[in-house]
Amino acid sequence: MRGYCGVRENRGGKYYTLVYGRPSASNLDPIEKKPFFHVYPGTKAFSIATVGCNLHCKFCQNFDISQAPPEDLPPTYYSPDDIAEMAVQRKAKTLAFTYNEPTIFYEYMHDCAQAAKKRNVESIIISNGFIRDAPQRTLFPLVKAIKIDLKAFNQSFYSDICNGILQPVLDTLKRLSGSGVWYEIVNLMIPTLNDNQQDLQRMSAWIVKELGPDVPIHFTRYTPLYRLRNLPPTPTETLLRARETALKEGCHFVYCGNQPGIDGENTICPDCKKTVIRRYGHRILENLLSSGKCSFCSRVIPGVWA
Repeated sequence: MRGYCGVRENRGGKYYTLVYGRPSASNLDPIEKKPFFHVYPGTKAFSIATVGCNLHCKFCQNFDISQAPPEDLPPTYYSPDDIAEMAVQRKAKTLAFTYNEPTIFYEYMHDCAQAAKKRNVESIIISNGFIRDAPQRTLFPLVKAIKIDLKAFNQSFYSDICNGILQPVLDTLKRLSGSGVWYEIVNLMIPTLNDNQQDLQRMSAWIVKELGPDVPIHFTRYTPLYRLRNLPPTPTETLLRARETALKEGCHFVYCGNQPGIDGENTICPDCKKTVIRRYGHRILENLLSSGKCSFCSRVIPGVWA
């Protein structure tokens, strides 16, 4: 019998992973694509995935692998050392666990991160945040940064659209606060489903109160895919309104994503309001940070810069 994620199987009372050593995809990506805006700007991340997920989001952007069974994986085996060596050979600054939910290939992720660390390659995780306390804390010494998808700030969205629960994700974020691991938050904005103004205000206020104002939050554009094709792409004004709402609630670093060329791509110093990193899409156009500080007023800009 297999679990909900589809990649673990009970065989005679023992639980086995069916995806260890079997990546479904590997790519060299800009780290801004993850998206991380406060982690090694302009560098490349060697990105890997397997198949499966512990949520079932109707709007999934990577449904072709997140909802695929282990039987769809290629037969080739890649050890953690193989993956770490690939990252080194491709001159990647980081090894990224992404595309599908890394929690469901936890053992493989853990061992790959360990192998990468021995080769001075940092690891980053792109996750929905649906993980328990103990396994999450075990990862802290092995990873440099974690991006969490906070899909909405109401339980009905998680129940109806994702087959999930909101509270464990909030607990994950609170554990990250003060952990020493850098983290950023992404909210994919879907018209009529999670773009409610009241929820945006509540979410932004919760982030400032529980996590602090310096946690970057990315509001990103939705494109109709998978089982949610009846809604239009997110309007530009919705992203800009969400950004303005979060800034008014006290968030210092608020970004708009998946729509290059609009306001919200740049990193702006909260004190002097000068642009310290200029971006277009996944490209860095100008980086005016000086040893992690604003070069205009010397205010520390939190992140992983060097």
